[in-house]
Amino acid sequence: MTALFEPCTLRELTIPNRVWMPPMCQYSAAPEGPETGAPTDWHFAHYAARATGGTGLIIVEATAVSPQGRISPYDLGIWNDTQVEAFRRITRFLTAQGTVPAIQLAHAGRKASTDRPWKGGAPVGPDEHGWDPVAPSPLAFDDRHPVPAELTTGQIRDVVEQFAAAARRALAAGFEIAEIHGAHGYLINEFLSPHSNHRTDAYGGSYENRTRLALEVVDAVREVWPDDKPLFFRVSATEWLEDGGWTADDTVRFAADLRAHGIDLLDVSTGGNASGVRIPTGPGYQVPFATRVRNETSLPVAAVGLITDVEQAEKILANGEADAVLLGRELLRNPSWARHAARELGGEVRVPDQYHRSV
Repeated sequence: MTALFEPCTLRELTIPNRVWMPPMCQYSAAPEGPETGAPTDWHFAHYAARATGGTGLIIVEATAVSPQGRISPYDLGIWNDTQVEAFRRITRFLTAQGTVPAIQLAHAGRKASTDRPWKGGAPVGPDEHGWDPVAPSPLAFDDRHPVPAELTTGQIRDVVEQFAAAARRALAAGFEIAEIHGAHGYLINEFLSPHSNHRTDAYGGSYENRTRLALEVVDAVREVWPDDKPLFFRVSATEWLEDGGWTADDTVRFAADLRAHGIDLLDVSTGGNASGVRIPTGPGYQVPFATRVRNETSLPVAAVGLITDVEQAEKILANGEADAVLLGRELLRNPSWARHAARELGGEVRVPDQYHRSV
């Protein structure tokens, strides 16, 4: 058996292979009306194609825990029952194909209320379905973004409860794994980093204070998420800043804390919280951060970032650099990447009966 097509068991759940799809926003939900934030036919077709293509785990894109927590007015949400019912159509189909359905629960913080990327991604106001963003501190992400309102301690408690309520709805919607979004400059990442968190209360200053919200969210979600189902956390392992930011050392320390609080796997990405940063990208450029967490904490990790080649993905797993690979843009280009990889490596992947002629 190849490493790429070896099953992965976390808690009581077995994922059939280690070709996983990371969360990638589609910006295709309705911005207003009764269907606001609910998945559409586009979302169904998008995720269904990757499931029929043999992907072992699909993490549905960043899904907001509240209307204010969306990146854009066109983002998915899971704060009401209409959204739950729409998600059930997707999870039923993914499960029927042998793919494990997961969902990323998110709050965009100061990077909220923006337009769709292909429209420029600029901040939008009330006349374009926008709203006023919030953050740990009144610091704008960049010159384009407005200064966000600083969250009060009472509002922070509300955010924690919103994550827990979203997890309950995700379970009702049929998801088998929940992932908490703590990366890419969104709210939880903003609290973690001294670059964006200038608070002087119990949620700012020291490492313990800056990680407080993240761990409170993890505890709240873990309390409502069944013991037999895994819980993931996505982290930006570094902000690529020379000083004043979240570092790889912080990530290793934090990974140990997350493991103690019931996180089963760390989804390791980088960047997104500091504007204008030069990131040295290249094939697998983020994998070493995942490997270090795995080696120093024994917490399982998933690697992401310009992983495109079958041999490259197999080598990452065979060498013990990660426990799974997340293919983003490559799965956008080729929904059947897993089936093609299985053919190349001699691995096994489920093929729908309707596609038997493609084997």
